[in-house]
Amino acid sequence: MHPQQGSDQPGIVPDVYLGETLAAYGFGGGHPFGPDRMDAFWNEALRQGLDHRVRLRQPVQATDEAILRFHTPAYVARVRHQSETGEGWLDAGDTPAFRGVYEAAATVAGSVLAAADAAMRGEAPRAFVPIAGLHHARRDGAAGFCVFNDIGIAIAHLRAVHGVRRIAYVDIDAHHGDGVFYAFEDDPDLWIADIHEDGRYLYPGSGSAAETGLGAAAGSKLNLPLPPGADDAAFAAVWPRVEAHVRRARPRIIILQCGADSIAGDPITHLCLRPRTHAMVAGSLCALADACCGGRIVALGGGGYDRANLAAAWCAVLSALADP
Repeated sequence: MHPQQGSDQPGIVPDVYLGETLAAYGFGGGHPFGPDRMDAFWNEALRQGLDHRVRLRQPVQATDEAILRFHTPAYVARVRHQSETGEGWLDAGDTPAFRGVYEAAATVAGSVLAAADAAMRGEAPRAFVPIAGLHHARRDGAAGFCVFNDIGIAIAHLRAVHGVRRIAYVDIDAHHGDGVFYAFEDDPDLWIADIHEDGRYLYPGSGSAAETGLGAAAGSKLNLPLPPGADDAAFAAVWPRVEAHVRRARPRIIILQCGADSIAGDPITHLCLRPRTHAMVAGSLCALADACCGGRIVALGGGGYDRANLAAAWCAVLSALADP
């Protein structure tokens, strides 16, 4: 794919990051997180005519300096080594190494940083990075298909480069965003709202409603576990709590992880949402961003392992980002 610059539509034009180096973050051999996910999304976006409502951007590879703001040197060195050999696993058995995995994972992170930079500079307050939102990776290790935690890297970058302290992170992936949550559990300036399938039934087994932050961060974290089979109505019933939480946060930027594995029919989860919920979430957060933080919102694709589902959900999010 060859992104072109510009749009023939007036009004709000979100940036979308696309390219072969970003699509390269995926695993072969029938792995659920395959390298075909980006094309599945973009083919549907083209069918819907969304390419005329967005500005396409090339992926960007993050520097070691940026990655090391979140990840430990020993872990980064290990990923680089296994990227050269292409052998073994980066965790206990979910996340295989492959040749070039370091560059692919660094490109996920770098594209998110580019989107965050453009938002903070006022160049593009809204952005979507489809292959991103790798919310399980820990500071010192991979987990759950996630090599580098682009969200954690972006939070550290926003603080180090732009002086941003207060950030709101909203996660609607079916899986709890444990790699982000526990890295910042005691951080009072990162406000998290995470709606996910109850950890008693789904990996990673965390994210109970009782987990609200530690110490000075108590109350800055909101976990809303849903039972298997929960539908749009169940989601809508708890969504006002997320809106209120984000308002209380008074963030300077909102990060949305809009995983499509919460859509009914995903092969590895058990929620039953429809893409209209993703559209509602994106529209709601755009309105909150406009009201509280200069419209700055960066959306990340996250999970989603049924290709039709992820295409529909991500296009619903992108369409909402492109609305006036």
